[in-house]
Amino acid sequence: MQTIDSLGYKVYFDDTLKSLESYIAEKAYSQILIFVDRNTNDQCLPVLQASLPDLVDYDVIEIDPGEENKNIDFCIGVWKTMLDFGADRKALMINLGGGVVTDMGGFAASTYKRGIDFVQIPTTLLSQVDASVGGKTGIDLDNVKNIIGTFTQPQAVFINPKFLESLDQRQMASGFAEIIKHGLIQDKELYMTCKQTDINQIDPSLVYRSVEIKNKVILTDPHEQGLRKILNFGHTIGHAIEGYSLLHDTNALLHGEAIAIGMICEAWLSHKHTGLSKAALDDVTEMFLSRYGQYSYSTSIYDELIALMKNDKKNEEGKIGFALLKEIGNATYNIFIGEEDIREALDYYLKSCKQ
Repeated sequence: MQTIDSLGYKVYFDDTLKSLESYIAEKAYSQILIFVDRNTNDQCLPVLQASLPDLVDYDVIEIDPGEENKNIDFCIGVWKTMLDFGADRKALMINLGGGVVTDMGGFAASTYKRGIDFVQIPTTLLSQVDASVGGKTGIDLDNVKNIIGTFTQPQAVFINPKFLESLDQRQMASGFAEIIKHGLIQDKELYMTCKQTDINQIDPSLVYRSVEIKNKVILTDPHEQGLRKILNFGHTIGHAIEGYSLLHDTNALLHGEAIAIGMICEAWLSHKHTGLSKAALDDVTEMFLSRYGQYSYSTSIYDELIALMKNDKKNEEGKIGFALLKEIGNATYNIFIGEEDIREALDYYLKSCKQ
């Protein structure tokens, strides 16, 4: 079993979950709450129960799956259920699920009675390499991603590769986009490995390395005042496209799919503003288009996308902020870009799809 020390807690890479069993045994929690969505209740809770047969006294809180449910209305329902269960400040919340569950479960726990302990058990590739690590909790508001939330660290994170067996290829690809991003911003060797990796055969070492990179960054900047902003590469435009898709598309883009588009657009901005070479831009573009296909949009949506970007957390004094690449494996942050260039970046994606 491998571990990574983070901000006052450990990330356990444990395919038995015995580390979680030991953690619970050491604590004197008054109550165990397990927060799931409908999918993880059916597919992942049985794995947890089989791994921890002595854990029999707990209450389950279930929500509907999907980013569209990560909002204040559903969160109010979670708080009310916690009250109905009589949860006090010595209760433990176990968040068992993907990014929606870990984001919202962490937020609900961090605010209920001014905060109760919670642990994260991420069950998707995306949540294992991104959402569950770093102490960000949050919910969406009016299709603006994670605009309401807290910086609250979990007591521990438990990563078990067995949970990935329940995912389809699209979900795996969504998570893989964040691994590629970690290579682009901090580790060229990881990026090169990703280029040779089959999404259906992702080695656990890639998950470990991805978490290791993210953890190194957040240890330097826990509250996203500086270097941590590089983790947002691809996310300024990507989050806007994700929000638009959730609102307008019957089959909405997954997070990683939207971020892949954002990384192509923001690689173009990197080429124009921060010195990314044309060869690197072409390589990044081909990498994502070959793996994530093409998403069609009209130039008529640009105003709506830019309106969503203007609500992004990275903005300052009304200026739209970006993390961009100097080269593959080296990123910078606090690059503020005008609307005309953003429109050109969106155009670049459309033109690349036609080539």
